[in-house]
Amino acid sequence: MKKYRVRADAKIELKDFSPDDKSEFDGDKNQAKTALDELTDELDDLQERLYAESKRAVLIVIQAMDTGGKDGTIRKVFGNINPQGCRVTSFKAPTSTELAHDYLWRVHAALPRRGEIGVFNRSHYEDVLVVRVHNLVPKEIWEKRYEHINAFEKMLSDEGTTIVKFFLHISKEEQAKRLQERIDTPDKHWKFNPNDLKERALWNEYQHAYQDVLNKTSTDHAPWYIIPANRKWYRNLVVARIARDTLKHLNPKFPEANVDFSKIVIK
Repeated sequence: MKKYRVRADAKIELKDFSPDDKSEFDGDKNQAKTALDELTDELDDLQERLYAESKRAVLIVIQAMDTGGKDGTIRKVFGNINPQGCRVTSFKAPTSTELAHDYLWRVHAALPRRGEIGVFNRSHYEDVLVVRVHNLVPKEIWEKRYEHINAFEKMLSDEGTTIVKFFLHISKEEQAKRLQERIDTPDKHWKFNPNDLKERALWNEYQHAYQDVLNKTSTDHAPWYIIPANRKWYRNLVVARIARDTLKHLNPKFPEANVDFSKIVIK
């Protein structure tokens, strides 16, 4: 999975990453489902150990263009995990209360506790993406936020939170297909928002904004991964593998019991 990681010292261009790539899996779609089931079982076991250990936390950040598959990825990859130790937060337009604070205030409040996996559906990166593309604040303000975010994530890392960030990379053509599917399928009408078409018109601006995010905020302690996302099954498999490998590297362990069980008798 290292091929999808953005190195801290690299300067990438999104055009060099194919959203159709599926080179890290030799099987077909059905075999991928079996592999995903095995990975999510492993994730569930590792999360239970992380929760029992209760010393560290894991933060998963998921960003994508509209229809990129954030909801589907969360459901397929993290849906099998005990909800007691996995918290999903969706960041939408900030409320008046949130706007009364600094832009990281609402993010800090949603961070996972020790023992938890936190999954962010959108995140603090909206403040250098949507805010930038729509000129919601001047450039001299949002431009400073890359440095703020890097310092924020370094602090979290130093305090025991492991951070992994996924950009679900789809093509403009694939987005068109998915938007059309929402129009053609009655059960998906609720997903369609006319504003999606206005956002689609800003495709190039968003691509430039994402490219800057990936180049300026992928660090050794909080790396970005560019996930080929045109094929949903492959997207899920890659995200699950990286998440599993991240937790496996942490190697969480059940705490040792401080009870002599040989002296306990259940009557």
